Amino acid sequence: MRKNIDAAEYKHVVLGLIFLKYISDSFEEHHAKLVQGEGEYKGADPEDRDEYQAENIFFVPQEARWSNLQAQAKDPKIGTLVDAAMDALELENPELIKKGNVLPK
Repeated sequence: MRKNIDAAEYKHVVLGLIFLKYISDSFEEHHAKLVQGEGEYKGADPEDRDEYQAENIFFVPQEARWSNLQAQAKDPKIGTLVDAAMDALELENPELIKKGNVLPK
């Protein structure tokens, strides 16, 4: 993020990261419920995309989860990893692709 970039352009990068953090947090919260498997979630597969779609939550693949990106934050290739995370999100959630290039890279 320290590249020579106009301050007005930072908003695209920052908003993309905020979006990624928000959907990852929502995903992780529901993932925890599915892992516990109590009540209506008994026998549910925590890695089944349909479990999240039923709750209107984006499915976040492993490489796009905030915890994964956070663990690699000091990697000099973090920008590439974030771009790959955005691409993975689009592949797992086709509704993002239908609306055009909505996720910043």
